[in-house]
Amino acid sequence: MSKKDVIAEAKGKLGFLTPGMGAVATTTYAGILSIQKGISPPIGSLTQMGHIRIGDRSDDDQPLIKDFVPLADLNDIVFGGWDPIDDNAYEAAVRAGVLEPHHLQPIREELENIKPMSAVFEQSWVKNLEGSNTKKGVNKLDLAEQLMEDMEQFKKTHNCDRLVIVWCGSTEAHQEIQEVHKSLEAFENGLKNNDPNISPSQIYAYAAISKEIPFANGAPNLSVDIPAIIEYAEKNNVPIAGKDFKTGQTLLKTILAPGFKSRLLGLNGWFSTNILGNRDGEVLDDPDSFKSKEVSKLGVLETILQPDKYPDLYKDLYHKVRINYYPPRRDNKEGWDNIDIFGWMQYPMQIKIDFLCRDSILAAPIVLDLALFMDLAKRNNQKGVQEWLSFYFKSPQTSNNLMPENDLFIQQTKLKNTLRVWMGEEPITHYENN
Repeated sequence: MSKKDVIAEAKGKLGFLTPGMGAVATTTYAGILSIQKGISPPIGSLTQMGHIRIGDRSDDDQPLIKDFVPLADLNDIVFGGWDPIDDNAYEAAVRAGVLEPHHLQPIREELENIKPMSAVFEQSWVKNLEGSNTKKGVNKLDLAEQLMEDMEQFKKTHNCDRLVIVWCGSTEAHQEIQEVHKSLEAFENGLKNNDPNISPSQIYAYAAISKEIPFANGAPNLSVDIPAIIEYAEKNNVPIAGKDFKTGQTLLKTILAPGFKSRLLGLNGWFSTNILGNRDGEVLDDPDSFKSKEVSKLGVLETILQPDKYPDLYKDLYHKVRINYYPPRRDNKEGWDNIDIFGWMQYPMQIKIDFLCRDSILAAPIVLDLALFMDLAKRNNQKGVQEWLSFYFKSPQTSNNLMPENDLFIQQTKLKNTLRVWMGEEPITHYENN
């Protein structure tokens, strides 16, 4: 048994803030409120329903994760957020159309009390979204300071002991790392000088780290994965994680691709297309925002399959991803996959998948888990990139420019082994009786 980390107690209230109060955020709020009231179980949440094995298999010691590590209690969570549209959380949930009225009605009052703070928003970054509930400032540093004041005021008003932030906002336009992103000094000068390469999500991240608040990025755009923000998180001892919640089609890829690779089955092509009609679909109808999502989705297979190591199986793989905005589908996304595989003596085979999923229903437990685990990491004095949370992301952020691990099962092992080590237990290696 290794030495147990000294993790601060999860005392008092946890302020759970989301930049973005659309479908994903309001579905998360509603689900947690329903759990608090005993209306629904926390299906999909590893922190609430997952077990973790301790010791040898023969010991059969498998407590719930929430009983093994000192997570915040769901009843201690207080919700808040920012959005350029000034609907309260109930109005936003109705507009999103994810949840049925009979699920919203028992928690209507609580949702109506969650009102959005004015957002840092530039339409040039999200061209297909409009809103008037936005901040004005003399420069981007002023906007960051206004966010910091929001955070302080929320913490004081709701008597919170700690805060955690999970980005649930729309996908910003694709960008590459620019000079302003390469150091903290350059970034802070850019804030003062209104550098156009600093996006709203990066301003939120900077503000959060300034107040020593953990920040996870659920969208595919550059946010906490730029050198300046990583440097700042290390300096201020703040955990960061990202990016892009792993929900529907990509979740299936990270389940299936490791299976093909483990059986040494070849892949000629993987064609993926989606239709969805929620705000996310409308935003992604803009080519610049879609580019951010496309880059995130396309990177998964290459890192799992390692075509440079398995050229006979994967070097000629053709991988294409399409997303189409189709308003009648609303939040009930449909993803089609055509997978061309080959086996012994190169005989071809096909797999076809039609996944009729509910995007926000799959995302909400991820948001909850990230909030609780990021709070845990902060209380355990962790800082910088939290690679052990790769399990939740399409495009996992790594330390030291390492290749990300996208195999869902390896990611889960890494997550659970991290918790074991923090609690003074030996990691599970699956060697012999282990």
